[in-house]
Amino acid sequence: MNHSAPRFLDRTTPPKVVTLILLAGLAALTMNIFLPSLPGMARYFGVPYGVMQQSVALYLALSAALQIVIGPISDRFGRRRVLIWSLVLFLIATVGTLLAETATTFLIFRMAQAVIASGMVLSRAVVRDMVADAEAASMIGYVTMGMSIVPMIGPVIGGFLDQAFGWQANFALLLVLGIGVLGLVWADLGETATVRRLSLMDQIRTYPTLLASRRFWGYSLSAAFASGCFFAYLGGAPYVGDKVFGLTSPQVGGLFALTAIGYAAGNFLAGRFSVRVGMNRMVLAGSLVTTFGLLLLTALTLAGLSGPVVFFGLTIFMGLGNGIGLPSANAGMLSVRPDLAGTASGLGGAIMIGGGAALAAGAGRLLTPGATELPLVLLMLASSMASVVAVLAVIRRARQLGLAT
Repeated sequence: MNHSAPRFLDRTTPPKVVTLILLAGLAALTMNIFLPSLPGMARYFGVPYGVMQQSVALYLALSAALQIVIGPISDRFGRRRVLIWSLVLFLIATVGTLLAETATTFLIFRMAQAVIASGMVLSRAVVRDMVADAEAASMIGYVTMGMSIVPMIGPVIGGFLDQAFGWQANFALLLVLGIGVLGLVWADLGETATVRRLSLMDQIRTYPTLLASRRFWGYSLSAAFASGCFFAYLGGAPYVGDKVFGLTSPQVGGLFALTAIGYAAGNFLAGRFSVRVGMNRMVLAGSLVTTFGLLLLTALTLAGLSGPVVFFGLTIFMGLGNGIGLPSANAGMLSVRPDLAGTASGLGGAIMIGGGAALAAGAGRLLTPGATELPLVLLMLASSMASVVAVLAVIRRARQLGLAT
């Protein structure tokens, strides 16, 4: 045996945590680095803001659709192969965004970038391949805590790149980082799944098993509504910052970091306490923290006391709540049928991201010219309250089945 062979030739070696962090982080960065540029991109392509805002909703919609098949494909062909091909396609799509001369062409390639969603889906599935339920929630918490550093600084970097070099600089950075992550995945990420020799249709036929589970639906809807208020925020906050508060793109990018700071803190708490507290209670705690922050923001907005500091500052509760609850909600989805971890991660992710796409599109429709931030705040609050209802249904079902709550 050649002991000097490169590590990547051992296809069964589990990856380092940093590989999963950077893989999922690239997917998160792709979602939000260019947000401060949206108003300027609308002017560049000569289209209304609402058209460019659809780059968020369309990206999320295709991401949701892809996640329906990414999970089964990875269960069939393995995590490693799917991730490598996804990264190659992502790089091609990113080149397309840089060469786009019209808004339509840009939006097409922007949608194609959604293939990088496999990084988020399969990083969770890889964790579940390696460790058990409660430990998976803890490890996902630590992975996403590290991952949250990327979107925390992403809009800040995006805002400064936009001001210094134009919006194209954001996508040039994604291209460079994508090449680096592809090299890392090739060298470090061995196959963690027990490949199931079933056809894609056979894999998809397992969906009814998951969709018939009230626990799976509870975890998925709780995650969908919890993250949905954040996706609505992604879709509407650039408009609020630019049109309502008159902020520059670097200022909007910097204020976006407040939510990510809360998310990083919540992920730390998830990694620290998920095993001790239990998945369901962590999901409930996260949903309640988010709802509290949005209730306070709603009250201050209705009282006429809102402003950029209040609006952006109080979203730290949304980040904190999502950071606490989402790792356990994701682990809960995967725990319903551990043998279908990839399928469950993809289907649950599709429900979560699909809901986010709908809410992001809804935010764009609510924020018509002359609108204040209030419609966006109310939409976010309604989504968070729905997340509380969903997790309470999970807890009730768990008690009926005699499972730990």
